[in-house]
Amino acid sequence: QGQLVESGGGSVQAGGSLRLSCTGSGLTSDGTTVGWFRQAPEKEREGVACINWSGQRQYYGDSVKERFAISRDNVDNTLYLQMHSLTPDDTAMYYCAVNIACSSIGIYPADFTYWGQGILVTVSS
Repeated sequence: QGQLVESGGGSVQAGGSLRLSCTGSGLTSDGTTVGWFRQAPEKEREGVACINWSGQRQYYGDSVKERFAISRDNVDNTLYLQMHSLTPDDTAMYYCAVNIACSSIGIYPADFTYWGQGILVTVSS
């Protein structure tokens, strides 16, 4: 396992955009599937977006489709989450994760998943 560090969070008004980044060892190891989760206060953790190693397959949670875009740079060892049209419902701690289940069925932690420490995104109305 490696250490993952998220950046790019903060406060934004509704309708605004933010881009989260995640760097760390193991993030772009061969074959890794990675993604973003979030957890709002008093809510369950939610899979937001995931991407396979080649970047050719991406899946999104229903609440963020058409607004968020996940990408990865396997050379710079970085995972991104571009977020547009943010609403107060997007307010949460966002976590990047490595070795996750990623398919049209959903986005879930799996055996050997490891996490970043999280970063706060706050969207005000």
